[in-house]
Amino acid sequence: MTTNTADAIIVGGGLAGLAAAAELGDRGKKVIVLDQEPEQFLGGQAFWSLGGLFMVDTPEQRRMGIRDNADLALRDWMGSAQFDRPEDAWPRKWAEAYVEFAAGEMRPWLHDMGLRWFPVVGWAERGGSYANGHGNSVPRFHITWGTGPGVIEHFVRRVREHAAAGLIDLRFRHQASHIIMQNGAASGVSGEVLSADGAERGQKTNRDEVGEFEVYAPSVIVTSGGIGGNFELVRKSWPRDRLGSPPKDMVAGVPFHVDGRMIAISEKAGGHVINGDRMWHYTEGVKNWDPIWPSHGIRILPGPSSMWFDATGNRLEPPCLPGFDTLTTLKEILKTGYEYSWFVLTQKVIKKEFALSGSEQNPDFTSAKWSEVIRQRILSGKNATAPVEAFKEKGEDFVVANTLGDLVRGMNQLGGNLIDEDHLRAQIEARDAQMDNPFTKDAQIMAIHAARNYRGDRLIRTAKPHKFLDPSNGPLIAVKLHILTRKTLGGLQTNLDSQMLGADGQVVPGLFAAGEVAGFGGGGYHGYNALEGTFLGGCIFSGRNAGRSRAIA
Repeated sequence: MTTNTADAIIVGGGLAGLAAAAELGDRGKKVIVLDQEPEQFLGGQAFWSLGGLFMVDTPEQRRMGIRDNADLALRDWMGSAQFDRPEDAWPRKWAEAYVEFAAGEMRPWLHDMGLRWFPVVGWAERGGSYANGHGNSVPRFHITWGTGPGVIEHFVRRVREHAAAGLIDLRFRHQASHIIMQNGAASGVSGEVLSADGAERGQKTNRDEVGEFEVYAPSVIVTSGGIGGNFELVRKSWPRDRLGSPPKDMVAGVPFHVDGRMIAISEKAGGHVINGDRMWHYTEGVKNWDPIWPSHGIRILPGPSSMWFDATGNRLEPPCLPGFDTLTTLKEILKTGYEYSWFVLTQKVIKKEFALSGSEQNPDFTSAKWSEVIRQRILSGKNATAPVEAFKEKGEDFVVANTLGDLVRGMNQLGGNLIDEDHLRAQIEARDAQMDNPFTKDAQIMAIHAARNYRGDRLIRTAKPHKFLDPSNGPLIAVKLHILTRKTLGGLQTNLDSQMLGADGQVVPGLFAAGEVAGFGGGGYHGYNALEGTFLGGCIFSGRNAGRSRAIA
């Protein structure tokens, strides 16, 4: 296709945009895909993900002895979402529709497309409070073989097949700046052609304008992502009433191009943002010693055993346990008046429980080769995976020591002399005293025992309980944890066909939104809390809905 007209224009070449384009191509529609980044960035932010998908009642779960069903999943979702606003009507419908999809057609559809999953299902975001509150009651985090690249490759393949057939026109370095409206309906997109850029995937690219463009179609689908790479927008949207003041010091869990610029452009065209104060940022960020994008941070995906302390050395109270309740922990950390916290652990814990988020930090899963998984995670002796050991050796946020005194000295060098050794020792000794028998009054140790009741956690994710101050379990490790920006939970309001709705609740003719820019569906189908695996899943589901929308004739 070489013309400037099509049946639909998609703004954004990430996972949601690819899903929409692939479905439209299957229908024989002509599509122009615009993306401000170079071709080597195709797939967007999803490329960097661990590839986890929230799915329900799968063969992988059943083989691990997990009994799951749509009713339990929906109960967990609603307990986490805590929908409480009139504008949550459409997000609630999207949540119900996604859970039905995740418990039904999702896995066989993706399996037929070529996706496969690691057999051990992960138990992310466990909650740690009441059964009707936040958290996953059972493990549902399905890691895709090949991680993020393994997710997007099948959608890229479908899109490129349609491109070869002349149905899809991929236009890179095309920055959309205006949605053209005529008589209240979308009719096209205009913007700037940016200078070519040979930057490696994820790096910051230039914004040098070398031309302008206009393309026309009766349907415009915005799939441009969230705001996590734009600290200014993150702080502007920060829910101060719920979480306190936004951190002055953050690290970025997403590339620079996740800039949120299409949100205001879509609003100007008639779209309506809801739940803009709902967001999902992590508390376990570390500065990347080998950064790709500006302020590049990596999230530690922890098992349940690391002791968690605030900046002054006070142990965080439940449910602020590793891997249990992200936003509650974020709120508690910021209440201290400091913007960071600490993990304290042992080599035995880091070996079995530390994973780093992202495709590049998990080369064994990304390779999709069992031999690499076995070499990295089983045959590594006392060592953790190579990427984790590299962070332990080279990362500026890691302190390694053979004695607690040396560990505290290293922590104080990084954190400004806030840790009292005797106070820290007393808390660790009290915890260690609970190790002499299988009974305990320590909530975290209860959680460790509960985790090891699940075969998957016992095998690969939860260390056998042990005393931290016993030198045979060392060395001791402390990790300074930063707030890591990540996901926008609110967004452009849409109906189940991914059509944008205006402030009056009515459809804006010809305008659609999918993926993170739409709060992963409806303007925020997570509500206040995410259950993990629902970001990629939401991009796939909402993009598919847009591509299959009856409103695109």
